[in-house]
Order: sequence, then C-alpha cells, then structure tokens
Amino acid sequence: QVQLAESGGGLVQAGGSLRLSCAASGTIVGISRWGWYRRAPGKQRELVASIGAGGDTRFGDSVKGRFTISTDNVQNTVYLQMNSLKPEDTAVYYCNANVRPGPTSTFNNYWGQGTQVTVSS
Repeated sequence: QVQLAESGGGLVQAGGSLRLSCAASGTIVGISRWGWYRRAPGKQRELVASIGAGGDTRFGDSVKGRFTISTDNVQNTVYLQMNSLKPEDTAVYYCNANVRPGPTSTFNNYWGQGTQVTVSS
C-alpha cells in the first residue's frame, strides 16, 4: 500500500533553515495534491503549505514568505523548505498526499508519521 516517509526534522536555532522531505512509495497511479501540516503542543493542527499537481500553492498565514513547497514528480517526493525559523514553528510536521493508489481506485488521503521540528531561541 501507499506509504509516506518523512525526513529532515530536527533541532535548529532561531533564524536558521531546515528542509523536510516526504517520499511516497507503493502503488501510485497519481497524486493530485501534497500538503504539509503541523501541530504544536496544545494547539490545533494547521495547514503549513500545499501544492497541487498543476503547481498551485497555498500557505498558512504564519509561514507565508518564509516557507516554500516543491515537488519532484519523478521521485514522488514533496519538500518543505523552512527559512527564518522561529520558536513558534516548533511542532510535529505531517506530510499528506492525495493519492490514487490504483487504476480502478479513487483518490485517498495518506499521512506520514510526523517528524519533530524544534526551534530554539
């Protein structure tokens, strides 16, 4: 089945940068949209960024101008480039993909396991 594997999380100082990767594997016919979400302790999950198959992007207000999202369609991988990181960015980041897993299947959402990003002051 479809699996999402995330990497790139860790500890970084405020003002620094971090690049998250999420690779989809398994039976994949198509991916209509990728997304990154995050959940900080005691807070609601929020959209960080998303990108559609046509290249359209959306960003959460708190990260707009600092983060970028991109894809490698050959490798079925999405990236989140995080710049000018702030302590408020500390959260568990989750990868999401809307995937068509088979030629006779409909699109379904899949989630990664989450990766911790900690920004120190």
